[in-house]
This record gives sequence, C-alpha cells and structure tokens, in this order.
Amino acid sequence: MFVLTLVIFNDRLEAARADLGISDLRISLDKNARFEFKFNKMKDADCRFFLENVSQYGFVFYAMVINKAALHAESLSYSESFYEYVCSLAFENARHLLERAVVVIDGSGSREFKQQLQTYLKRKINDESAAIPCIHKVKIEDSKTNNLLQLADMICGAVARCYRVGDESFRSLIKEREGYVQFWPK
Repeated sequence: MFVLTLVIFNDRLEAARADLGISDLRISLDKNARFEFKFNKMKDADCRFFLENVSQYGFVFYAMVINKAALHAESLSYSESFYEYVCSLAFENARHLLERAVVVIDGSGSREFKQQLQTYLKRKINDESAAIPCIHKVKIEDSKTNNLLQLADMICGAVARCYRVGDESFRSLIKEREGYVQFWPK
C-alpha cells in the first residue's frame, strides 16, 4: 500500500495554533524539542495521545490509499510519475477546499523535482478560467523541523494502519477531521 495524506487548514491562525499545540505535546510526552512525531517509529500509546490531542484543531484531511499490487499502468512504475499522479488524485478530491493554497511537501527533492511537481500540480488542479488559483505555491520542507508535516505523517500512519492490518482504532480518533479517503484501484 502507498498512502498519501493532505492536511488542510483554511485558517492560518488555526494552523499556527496547531503548530504550537504539537510543540506542547512534546513536553507532555517528555520528549526533547527536536523529537519528530513519526507514526511508524512511536509507541501506540503515544500515537493515540497525539491523535486524541490534535483532533481539536480546525483542519480536514484527505488521503489516497493505493494498492500498488493491483496497478497495471506501466507509466506509474516510474517513481516520480507515480508520485505526481497520486498527488493529483488527492488534490483533485480536495480541490473545492483549495484557494491560493501553499502546499508544503515532506521531502528533500531536488530543485528540479520541486519545480516539476509544482508545475504538474498547478496544471492539473488550477482552473485557468478561475480568478483565484487553487494552488499558489509548492514548497518542499524537511518534516524534522515542521510540526504540520509531522501531523500529516501521523494521520497518514493512522490511515495506513487501517488499510494494512484492519486496525481502525487510530483512524477513529481523527474521524471527525476526515474529509475523504479514497482507496484505489478497487
């Protein structure tokens, strides 16, 4: 399974509040200031605590769950093409929520990859006839220094656990924040 998750804040102040709240969770869990919240590297109890606490913030998440074993398209076998395509599917599902969005993607991609992804997403998602673009800017940042990317990782892990092993307990903690999760191909 390949799972990609979008976490969308429509209010920058609420995003800043969540950012500070996640920093406070480190203190509550007795972690150092540089601790990175990563679902697959944490104890289940800490994951539950994190998800229970972040559900109070005003965001919505969308996810794409791809069953890679069921894919047949040859063009999707190239990792960049696959990633771009899955991104476009997820953004298409959330398009109605996007207005001049600043998209922050976890990664250390090259400048060329960042530019290529930004161009691809803008071309696929932005409506040229619309006065306001859905996607304004795409940035690539390291999740180690970005609490909101860590939030996306934690949600992604909860969704992945649900589909990989049938454990819905983590996803249920953030269910009220779920916009749409698409499983593909069926």
